[in-house]
Amino acid sequence: MRALSIFTAAILLIAVSLTPSAAQDDPGVVNVYSARHYGALEAPFVAFTEMTGIEVRVSQGSPRALLERLRAEGEQTPADVFLAIDAGVLSLAAEEGLLQPVESELLTENIDESQRDPDNLWFGLSQRVRTIMYNPEFVDPAELSTYAALADEQWQGRLCMRPATHIYTVSLVSSLIYHLGYDETRDIVSGWVANAPRYINSDTRMIETVAAGGCDVALANHYYLGRLRNEDPEYPVEIFWANQPDSGSGTFYNINGAGVTTAARNVENAVAFIEFLASDEGQSGAPEGFPGSNYEYPTNFAIAPNDVIATFGEFQLDLDYPLWEYGSLQATAVQLLEEAGYGFSEN
Repeated sequence: MRALSIFTAAILLIAVSLTPSAAQDDPGVVNVYSARHYGALEAPFVAFTEMTGIEVRVSQGSPRALLERLRAEGEQTPADVFLAIDAGVLSLAAEEGLLQPVESELLTENIDESQRDPDNLWFGLSQRVRTIMYNPEFVDPAELSTYAALADEQWQGRLCMRPATHIYTVSLVSSLIYHLGYDETRDIVSGWVANAPRYINSDTRMIETVAAGGCDVALANHYYLGRLRNEDPEYPVEIFWANQPDSGSGTFYNINGAGVTTAARNVENAVAFIEFLASDEGQSGAPEGFPGSNYEYPTNFAIAPNDVIATFGEFQLDLDYPLWEYGSLQATAVQLLEEAGYGFSEN
């Protein structure tokens, strides 16, 4: 099927607003609900269509909005695949019976058991690591250690953070609750708030603000710096891996992951789509690979990351907090953020 042109593949991948009436059993289609916001023409999707001839139809939204849509549509959902940027939302979908188990030798061999649901209801396809970005002109990395330490008074007026409305913040705080308990985490978040952070609802803009001297430190996902470093290898912001073993349980991370919906009409195509993204080609650091297309880390630990983010060095992930438990603490994290007075909008 490699003869299919990029132009033809691009036409096939035009995002559509999927409706139940459009979701018919079709051997040439896979309908994807995607929480990724990079458009329907992602290079890995094009590569999948070129290889298989299967048309990828994408409907986009936030993780929570798409979960609500799956709940509301039930058996009438047009979605064959739920692709989410948060393990917590995937876990909730699994717990509520919205995803079905998948038996696939390729998936279980390529994706480490720590990166997939224990019952194979969803599979992590790339990692996004949330850590500390800093301006080396104003910050000595010896001053940095943990997420909790950013509550120290020395960071007064020097922090940029994402508002509480974003899943990135909620998931990070849920990890603190898991490791430290509710009360200690509330004290930490209250300390962040006392340091008067600048809330910016964009990781890219936070890193750009750090580079411009508008704040000295930000909490952001690693791949945003990867994009900027790809454009400018000398970009003046550095990455620091928080909570390494000498001070914590490892750096917090989340995943892009996918599962086959319980009501999927095109199950074989859905499995083939996820298998492609988990294959050696799909896990590569090249633009056609799912992690490589956005400077993320592969969930297949045998695959080397993109060359740009390989320069960020080695670090230890927080594997003690199981991905499939992320969903259980999200509501508690939102409650804690509210109690601590953490910002829910930009300032």
